[in-house]
Amino acid sequence: MPKFRRICVFCGSSAGAHPAYRDAARTVGSLLAQQGIGLVYGGGNVGLMGAVADAALAAGGEVIGVIPEHLEQHELAHRGLSELRVVRSMHERKALMADLSEACIALPGGLGTLEELFEVATWTQLGIHAKPLGLLDVRGYYQLLVKFLDSAVEERFLLAEHRALIQVADDPAALLARLEPFPPVQLRNWLDRRER
Repeated sequence: MPKFRRICVFCGSSAGAHPAYRDAARTVGSLLAQQGIGLVYGGGNVGLMGAVADAALAAGGEVIGVIPEHLEQHELAHRGLSELRVVRSMHERKALMADLSEACIALPGGLGTLEELFEVATWTQLGIHAKPLGLLDVRGYYQLLVKFLDSAVEERFLLAEHRALIQVADDPAALLARLEPFPPVQLRNWLDRRER
């Protein structure tokens, strides 16, 4: 029995500039299905979103897509999923994706992927939920972001234990393994801090 029933994957609606990004998305989709873990994602049929969904489906996995009405109406929705949920807004999309999953992984992506990752991380920081988070660092894509997060700790805008919420690996299986011992430390709620 897998530890996680479902994992939410944030990723680009573009395939990116290198085939390794699409290959990694396919590997993640297949791996989740093989481990009996359902995939929750943004419901799209393009880019890395389509690749991770197609791979999970091909391996016999459950795939739930969550897409806002305005994107679904532009025919960007994947029509072959286990389940497609259409919501009214991007805010509802993120909340439902988080509700449906026990952990979140970010593959390479742009502003939307980063915004989704950081909102979920903030919800953990504030004690709204406690979901492990991971970055799949394909081809060093997230190295500058990792350096920024480490700098934010040094500059005292981010607690070290909150930085540790975001696990990083360049291999999908290794990343899943790092998500399991969560939380790594007893988290202090950001709102309970005495020193700001």
